[in-house]
Amino acid sequence: MFSTVLPDVLIQGWALQLSPELASRAQFGWTISVHIIFASLSVGLAPFIVHFTWKDVRTDDERFTRLRSFWVKVFAAGFVMGTVTGIPMSFQFGTNFPQFAEVAGELIGGPLAFEAKMAFFLEAVFLGVLLFGQERVSDRTYILSSVLVGVGAWLSAFWILIVNAWMQTPQGFEMITRNGVEVAKLTDPLAAFFTPRMPWMYVHMVNASVISVALLVAGVSAYIVWKKRDAATWNTALKLAVIILLVTAPLQAVHGDAYGRHVADTQPQKFAAMEAHYETGTADLHLLAFPKSIDAITDPKAENLFTVSLPGVGSFLATGGDFDAEVLGLNEYEENPPVAMVFWSFRFMVGLGFLFIGLALWGGYLIYNGRLSESNRFLKTMIAASPLGYAALLTGWYVTEIGRQPWVIQGELRTSEAVSSTLNGTEATLTLVGFVVIYIGLILVALHVLRWLVEDELRELGVKVPDDDRWYGPVPKVSDDD
Repeated sequence: MFSTVLPDVLIQGWALQLSPELASRAQFGWTISVHIIFASLSVGLAPFIVHFTWKDVRTDDERFTRLRSFWVKVFAAGFVMGTVTGIPMSFQFGTNFPQFAEVAGELIGGPLAFEAKMAFFLEAVFLGVLLFGQERVSDRTYILSSVLVGVGAWLSAFWILIVNAWMQTPQGFEMITRNGVEVAKLTDPLAAFFTPRMPWMYVHMVNASVISVALLVAGVSAYIVWKKRDAATWNTALKLAVIILLVTAPLQAVHGDAYGRHVADTQPQKFAAMEAHYETGTADLHLLAFPKSIDAITDPKAENLFTVSLPGVGSFLATGGDFDAEVLGLNEYEENPPVAMVFWSFRFMVGLGFLFIGLALWGGYLIYNGRLSESNRFLKTMIAASPLGYAALLTGWYVTEIGRQPWVIQGELRTSEAVSSTLNGTEATLTLVGFVVIYIGLILVALHVLRWLVEDELRELGVKVPDDDRWYGPVPKVSDDD
């Protein structure tokens, strides 16, 4: 539903007005971009919460008590922000994309209702137990509460991705005419729920969420350890985050390779856009691509890019083994997605993925040598890398969503046909601006809460924080050497 293209803007008086379609796409894209940060925080943090809660209850170790308390608060803040940013999306189906809601309502209504009633409330109820109920329930119930919070978060992702996967590879329905409008009628719920895309998308998205949170945990832990080297609690968290990265980062690369072949089979146009492959024939894999001109940034093609490529490897990846296989080019299609966004987003995502593997191996090497908290370079690198998991997750999402354009339901309904016919450019542009301003405010609030929690933790450890009126103890002198 979301595509980013060069806007065809209309200058009317002093106002910069977008077309209703472009403004609606941008609004939904911005809304889901912010929401997905908080939603993936819940999904990725869930296994950490379960681990910290179980270790806290079973060992009564102060390290895990502190980690559980800190990250449950982060989870709660993310849950609230995810709720606030997610609710408007359902209304946007009616205000901005009513034709989509009418055509696909019978297919998407059930999963969205299940997400709210089965997953959201499960997560909300037992998060309350985690926050306020430790002294009121048994240890077994408290541990079970952490598990059910995690189940709720992962179920929420499951039902939402069922909807999106159906939009990518729709099945289990037939198009009928109802009240003069052609709509999708559900004929096979299992086929509609478990489309060919669903297992690929779910595994990739959940693992991406865990990677993003592992980098966040590692970054926060590295910062606190950098300030206080003997902080046992945060040395433990840093080590755990690196170990999780050692498992999840390589898994994402292997799974992504297989996922790419599935995309080539089911959405060949999207695969061609990922490689900016215009002419049908053998496809190369562009490891690196640099634009030769300004135009090449917005319209990348083989002739206007300087590339470091592997000949035929694009064909190999598309087919799973044939270097000479023919891959359909973008010139075969009447309409194409914004190729630049798909092409550059894909490279950014893949490049970050390999960076994460490198960071995990570096951290694993330091753990092996017992020097994880001693390397200033590693600690500073992990602090800097803490938001990059979300950057990779978002650009991957853009490849998925923008690469499907011009379709909102692949092969059945174009995005341009799904936009409200009564919405004008002024209304759409003003609401877009409103969402941008409000959601930026919510992001700033979330960052402030995280900063407040980290500074409070530093105070507990006796470390002076900026703008603090009290001195809590000496800040360790740190050199830049390993």
